[in-house]
Amino acid sequence: MLGFAVNSITLRAQNTHDVGVDLDKIPPRIIRACCAFGYDLKLWGVPFVSIDQVINIDDLGEHHYMGNKREGVGTVYTNKGGFIDIGHLRDQIDWTRYLYTTILNSKGKGEVILPLRKEAGRKTLYLNVPAHINNGDCILLAGKIAYDFSLWHEISTWFGASTIPLLPEKFSSFSVEDVYSNLLGIHIGMKTLHSKLPFNSAATNIIASTLDSLDVVKTAKETYDAYNIVNSKWYTNRKRIPRTSITLKRDLDVLSSSRPWIVPNQTTTDDDAIILDVPLFNTKGELLTNFYEFTISLNRRIPVEEIFPSYQGRPINQDDFGVLLGRINNELQIMEQNSMIENK
Repeated sequence: MLGFAVNSITLRAQNTHDVGVDLDKIPPRIIRACCAFGYDLKLWGVPFVSIDQVINIDDLGEHHYMGNKREGVGTVYTNKGGFIDIGHLRDQIDWTRYLYTTILNSKGKGEVILPLRKEAGRKTLYLNVPAHINNGDCILLAGKIAYDFSLWHEISTWFGASTIPLLPEKFSSFSVEDVYSNLLGIHIGMKTLHSKLPFNSAATNIIASTLDSLDVVKTAKETYDAYNIVNSKWYTNRKRIPRTSITLKRDLDVLSSSRPWIVPNQTTTDDDAIILDVPLFNTKGELLTNFYEFTISLNRRIPVEEIFPSYQGRPINQDDFGVLLGRINNELQIMEQNSMIENK
């Protein structure tokens, strides 16, 4: 078995989108800090401070690989894609690029092992990419792996993983905009990698055209108005972060596609929603999972023996996510039943 750590990779640019990607530096799981779903949200133990991360579409600015203070981040509402978390979207664009470059550099080298940062356990990516795989399939593969990484973040935070010590993130796990924003960023990232423009310029242009295609609202007020309609339905600003009960609706139908949550109003309905598919197959119809495995050696945050009784200490992989989503769904149903009893 051939294996080497990421810090032994020497990048040799193969196209314009390789230039500027440092394979010696694995990106953090969260590159840009953003965003809790809702507005006028309060933090537990921090009086007189509220969180408001709504952004005006005119303030997006240029995209910068791995982030820049001049980038606009926040949430905007779109009539065909629901709420979009721009921070999530930008992160997935960049992760798709990083993984694409890693895949190009691993072609024809047999099994390549990429150790990743810990998140509810030790994460490892195993790549085995044939030399003959074409560029389009490398892009699809990067998109699929990026989606698995983003989905694991949602799963792991449900079970107690957090980016900031002592600040549980379960309150935001699988909130209605998260997965769609992630997958939208991956689709934009894949389109950007097909572009002949420099990466940042291509990403900036495609972000704008994609949001236009989703019928993005033109003013911050319209995003606030959309939040107001679903306050006390999808989220509540009467509870304080990080209370789990701040999020009232969560989206778990995410394994093969993501359907946006459209705010009910007089002009748009669920029929207007633009559904995004997860890249599952290459251009030859082969499963992309034939070319990689994403494993997690779970820590004590997740009841491994209870959920996976036959694993006996072995790592799980991306094919096990459905079992974990089923467990989360069961826990959500119990929480909803308990809430209904308390409110009687």
